[in-house]
Amino acid sequence: MDWQPISELEILDNIILAEARMNIEQQRFWNTIKINPKKWQQTTYGDGDEGNGFWAVAVIGQFVIWFNDIEDGFNVSTYKQYGVIEEYWCNQDKLKWTIQSLLDLIHHGYSSPKRGAPQPL
Repeated sequence: MDWQPISELEILDNIILAEARMNIEQQRFWNTIKINPKKWQQTTYGDGDEGNGFWAVAVIGQFVIWFNDIEDGFNVSTYKQYGVIEEYWCNQDKLKWTIQSLLDLIHHGYSSPKRGAPQPL
């Protein structure tokens, strides 16, 4: 089976389902940081013609929440230039978990671990 990038309609459907699963604190935070989904580039895996980047769905400070449709999950990365994701992560997290991770970072100074791309042996 060949990989196909997720469409804008599919990412919007994914977000709607995720919003229904968020608790009140997560929903309030989400409503503050969310953006209309927009394709952002990531030089390691997300700048090719095939997927034309990854869907960014929220921005807060130096962080962007984006959907990795190669791994089928949400991630938090830093950015220096708007529209360019600095680090590639392959977490397979639900949006609710990603939002909670940022809330934990704000409230407690830590967030959940991140999983990097496969490394050659």
